[in-house]
Order: sequence, then structure tokens, then C-alpha cells
Amino acid sequence: MSQPHFRTCNLCEAMCGVAITTGLDLDGETPIVTSIKGDDADPFSRGHVCAKTIGLKSLHEDPDRLRYPLKRVGGEWQEISWDQAFDEVEQGIRRVQREHGHHAMAFYAGNPTVHNLGATLFAAPLMSALHSRNKFSATSVDQLPHMLAALQMFGHQLMLPIPDIDNTDFMLMLGANPAASNGSLMSAGDPMGRLKKITERGGRLIVLDPRRTETAKCFEHQFIKPAGDVYFLAAFLNVLFTDNVVSLGELKGRVTGLEVLKAAVAAFEPEDVEAATGISADWIRRTAHEFAAAERAVCYGRMGVCTQPWGGVSAWLVNAINVVTGNVDAPGGAMFTHPAVDLVGLTSSSPALRGSFNRYRSRVRGLPEFNGELPVAVMAEEMLTPGQGQIRGLITHAGNPVLSTPNGRQLEEALGGLDFMVSIDFYLNETTRHAHIILPPTGPLEHGHYDLLFNTIAVRNVAKYSPALMEPAENTRHDWQILLELTERLSANTPMEKAVWKRVRQVVDRLNGPEGILDLMLQSGPYGHRAGNALHGVSSTLLTLLEKLPPARKLARQFRQLQLATPASGKAIGLSVAMLKANPHGLDLGPMEPGLRQRICTPDGKVLLAPHIYLPELERARQEMPQGGKAKKGEMLLIGRRHIRSNNSWLHNSLPLVKGKNRCTVMVNPADAAALKVQEGEELRVTSRVGDIVIPVELCEDIMPGVISIPHGFGHHREGTQLSIAEGRAGVSMNDITDEQWLDSLSGTAALNGIPVKVSLANPPAKVKRVRKVKVERV
Repeated sequence: MSQPHFRTCNLCEAMCGVAITTGLDLDGETPIVTSIKGDDADPFSRGHVCAKTIGLKSLHEDPDRLRYPLKRVGGEWQEISWDQAFDEVEQGIRRVQREHGHHAMAFYAGNPTVHNLGATLFAAPLMSALHSRNKFSATSVDQLPHMLAALQMFGHQLMLPIPDIDNTDFMLMLGANPAASNGSLMSAGDPMGRLKKITERGGRLIVLDPRRTETAKCFEHQFIKPAGDVYFLAAFLNVLFTDNVVSLGELKGRVTGLEVLKAAVAAFEPEDVEAATGISADWIRRTAHEFAAAERAVCYGRMGVCTQPWGGVSAWLVNAINVVTGNVDAPGGAMFTHPAVDLVGLTSSSPALRGSFNRYRSRVRGLPEFNGELPVAVMAEEMLTPGQGQIRGLITHAGNPVLSTPNGRQLEEALGGLDFMVSIDFYLNETTRHAHIILPPTGPLEHGHYDLLFNTIAVRNVAKYSPALMEPAENTRHDWQILLELTERLSANTPMEKAVWKRVRQVVDRLNGPEGILDLMLQSGPYGHRAGNALHGVSSTLLTLLEKLPPARKLARQFRQLQLATPASGKAIGLSVAMLKANPHGLDLGPMEPGLRQRICTPDGKVLLAPHIYLPELERARQEMPQGGKAKKGEMLLIGRRHIRSNNSWLHNSLPLVKGKNRCTVMVNPADAAALKVQEGEELRVTSRVGDIVIPVELCEDIMPGVISIPHGFGHHREGTQLSIAEGRAGVSMNDITDEQWLDSLSGTAALNGIPVKVSLANPPAKVKRVRKVKVERV
């Protein structure tokens, strides 16, 4: 057995430290993982891990995982060489753009992209090389409303306020379930352990959710109707203003729009929102006063807040509550991480890099872009609707949008009609089966890892680098190598550009790819030192070269700003990759500290409390506020749910993570089940505007009457995939009935919760014909 290898589990946002030992298989030839345990010496997670960590072993050893390029020929797949694959991908992309224009090629980045250092660094240049407006990602089925609120209120899309859960006295949590998700936009090794300490030290944690989730069962819980968050939050603010318990604390004099916000929520009396929220006015008033009176409090909302029809305005109101109670940039409130690689500081001097909104709109429906991406809810219609600018080709990276975006059946139809599609993915799944070429990257244990983005939203400042554990198979490619190769092929069109790219390759090789770039970022960051060595000279050469190439100019500007960055006073410790390798358990760089004054990116340096984009949306929400009334028989509201052993669709081919009781069920309150005359285990047909699914019933008193819950990421019954474990536990896809027209109209984020559906027995008992009685005369 090998000595333990210490690394960060990169399967979710928690950044838990693991200790992995390896050995050889029964043949004594192939290295395998023999154990995965929590790393007790990791300063962030302190030995905590969840069941998902076994997925690192499953992904590495999965016989279904692809290693070499595949080409679809008719209905069959043929393994081809990397040279042939890259040649055909280049030809396919150029053909589509030559015949239909640059915007005819689209790009979709799935959730795992940001869990991969190399992909995070090298995906953006490839997107730029396409010169297309049609870029999409999992952002618009996830956290986009929070990023939009950060951009509008603090001037930067990554200025995301993070709950200081280690120090708070009162946490109000909406639409989040850290017991299943391990925390989101709140990276926290051992999140439930940290949350339980709130109550252990005498504090409170209240969960508002249409379901008494695994998290809610550990704390106080209040049912709230799906999509009712906006009304609760507005009424909560109304109480704070009306009862004069607003206090800006250290933000006094550094906020604009306070009176505008007060006027905007004036019409939301707690009594007025009872029907829309299912919460009594007394409870809202009492909780608002208790929150305002707490010494250190924080309001936190996640998926249930974002992915619903009022996601944009709800995310804004969450921030607003923290601001007006003096709990932004204050210990125990909502604070801002100061990570070793400071992406906010790196990009703050450039308006374009701070983020953008509504610079252009989608061709068919006119939905707004955010940070150069369009909402994924329009991707299928942009493929299916003829006309100039129609999407005719697609690149996907580490994504399965057929199962993870709304109206998956429509997207299946659209993908089947593309002229050319290439997928960078190591699975033949429900999406990649439509590709013409699949380019599989190495697995998560075969390359180095650093959480570039999740350290930006961590509840504590930490840094850890994980070198590769396993040697990649011969003639395989890392994500970054695939992305870089395609970027070069699409960018090197002239002799001069080809010469520049040859030099770029030499410099990237000298930097050892992502590891060298990370080293530059660490040394130039707040805990490093001003780079004045050979590495700095190499980076300057690289930047000069990259600035000559249009697709790479954005990346070059980012690094140029980083080169000029000055370390924060008192924090420089000479941090580098070498230092992190010498500290394999990771380094604790200290708690979050107030620093908004130095980091805010608004023009006047003040928090914009009432951005103009939200005010009409809040008024529209008021006008459309549900007034109660009995729902029609069989009409209910659909919400999703997560499980600790699941992560969207990409861990369903791991037997240890899917074995046991069927998790793909529809949760129904017993009272609703009685009205429907359905029993546990029987099947319900759930129907929306776009289609229907049939799914077994799970009776559950923990779900609000009038609401049903179905998990996300299943539906592995499609033909043509190579997922032997997942296919045996196929389930059905919730996103076969989510509606691409049902979204947050402000941000374009898909509304995957609060969807109105009809529910009925899938196999109703046959009606028994009544037999007419016949009078019989006695003889």
C-alpha cells in the first residue's frame, strides 16, 4: 500500500481534504485506489468527507470512461487518432462558420468545467476564438441571479457576499440544503458541522423551504410556498423599515438608494403576502425583529431562490436585508473572501472583466446576455429556428444539458439536427451521443488541481494544491491541452499568427501548463510577492505574444493586471506552488476580514442598494402576487431536490453512489396522495406544458401540501449511451417536464422550481361496469 496522497476532493464546492492510498490490481500491473478517507490534518475540512468522495475512485477506474477520440459513423463509433480528431474538428467548425457565419457555432460549458484548473484557465480563449455570441453554461441554471446582484450592487460579478457561518449568531436560510449539497456559494469543508456549531454556541438557524429537507430537520424550519421567496423577503424588509430597525452599521455613509428601497417595499405588508408565502404575518414580523436584534446575523439563499420565476429580484433582496441590518462586510454576517488567487483584484480595473449584462440579446426570444453568455433556456430554440444567426454547430465541455437544462426532449431534437457537434467529455452520455467527434480528457486524479473559483467563495481563506496522483494512460490528453490545441487551430490563420502560436507553445511548455500559470498567480497575489524572477520574465513574454492574438487578448489582460498587483499589506508570505507542495494538507490563510472599502468596484465606491433593473421587476411581482384560492384537483407545484450521493448527472455511473433504494421518486404529501388515491410505490403521471413523465410515489410528510418534489439528473434510458451502471438505474428526467419558457424574465435563469404541473394516476383502475339487475320470476 502506498503512502497517503493528500488532495482536495473536487466533486463539489466544499473543498474537503482527502487522504488517498493506492495499490495494484489483481494482475499486479494497473494502479488502483485502495482507500479514500478524510484528511484529519486539512485545516479547512478537518477530516470531514461525504459519500461522494468514492466518486474519485469510480471516475478513475470506470471501464465506461473514454480515453481516446471517437468518431460517429452512421450509428457506430470508431476510435481515431488525436491528429485525425483535431483535423476533423477544425474542418467541421470552419465549415459551419464559413457557410453560416461565426455565430452559427455555439459553446456550452457544464458544471465540472469550474472544478478543473486547466479547463477554467483555457476554456475562455477557445470561446473567444469562435467569435460567436452563442455561448452558454450551467450558470443560467444555477447561480446567475447572485452574480447579477453582485455586479449591480458591488460592481463586480465575483463580489459575492459569503455567510460567515463560523461567527454568526443568527442565520436565515432560504432554498438551500447544505446537508445534501455540501454548501453552495459558501464553500465550507464540513458545512453541517460548522452550521451545527451556530446553535451549540447559543445561536439560531432557520430554514425556509417547501420541503423539510435534511438540513431543515437539524434546525428550525418554516414552510414557504415555491417562488414565494420574493414576497417574504420584501415583507421582511418592509417590517425593518416600518418599525425603524434599519441600521447600516459600518456601511453608514457608504450606501446609496436606501430611501428608494424603502419606497419599493412599502406595499408589501406582511398580511398581504400570507397567501403567496404560506407564512403568517406574525411570524414574519417576529422573525424580522429577532434577526435585526441579533448581534451578528446573515441571510443566505441558494438554488431555490435562484432557479424560480423571481430569482433575480430575490437574490437582490437577500443582499439588501444583509445591508440594511448592518451585516455586510461585518464578522458573522455576509463577508468577502480574500483568496490567494484574487480574481476580483485581478480583474477589477477593467469594466469588461468585472462583468456585463444585457449588452445584447438572444436572436429568437430576446433574452439578455450575462458576462458574454446567453441563457441556456434559449439554446434549443436558437438551433431549431431558421434564419440568419441560427446555431448550426456546437462544442460542449464537461456538460450534459439534455439532462440538466429545461425541456431536455426539445434539446435532444435540436442536437440531432446540427451540422456538426464536438464534445470534450470522457463519457458517452445523453448529450455527447449526438456529437460527431468526442475528445475525452484525462480523469480528475490524473492532473493537478487547485480550486481557483471556489476559494473565491470560501468561508475562510485557504490554499491547497494537489499534484496529479495517477499517471495518465499513454497518448491521452488533459482538458487544457485539448482546449489549447483547438484554440491554436482556429486562431493561427496567417504565417505571423502561426509563428506567434509556436512561441506561445514554447512558453506554455516552459510554464508546465496550468501549474506554472497558477504559480505566477500565487506569487503575484496578496499572499505572494512581486515576481521579479525568471518566471516573471517568461510571463511577460507570454503576455506580449498573447496580446497579438484576438482570442487570447482577454486572458492576456487578466494576467497583465495580475502582474501589476501589489500584495496586501501584512499578508505576503511568499506563497507559491512550491510552498503548497511542501504543505500537502493545505494552508490556512486566516478568517474572512472586513475589506469592502478597498475592494468594491462601483464608480463611487458605495453599495448600490436599489439598482434600477430591479425596481420594475419588484413591482411586477407585486402585481402578479398569488391571492390564494383552492387549486384545481390534480394541479400542483413542482420543485427539485438533491441527494448527498449525487451531483447532477455525472456521478450516476458509480455503483457505490447509486446502489440501494431508488432515489428517483416523486415526493407527495400524504394528504395530496389521499386526494389522488395513490399509494406508496404506485406511479404518478406528472404533466407540464412540454410533456409528461411517469414516476413512482414516495409518501412524505416533510413536503408542503400542494407541492411535489422530483430529483434532478436522472433519465438514463436514452439509447446510444455507454453508461452501464446509470442505465440500470435510469429513472426519469425532471427536465423532460421543466419548461424553457418558465424562467426569471429579468436574468433569463431557468425556473426549475415552482413549475405548475398536473398530477394523475399513471395506471388508474379500470372502471367496473354496473350490471343491471334482472327480475327473475319463480316458476
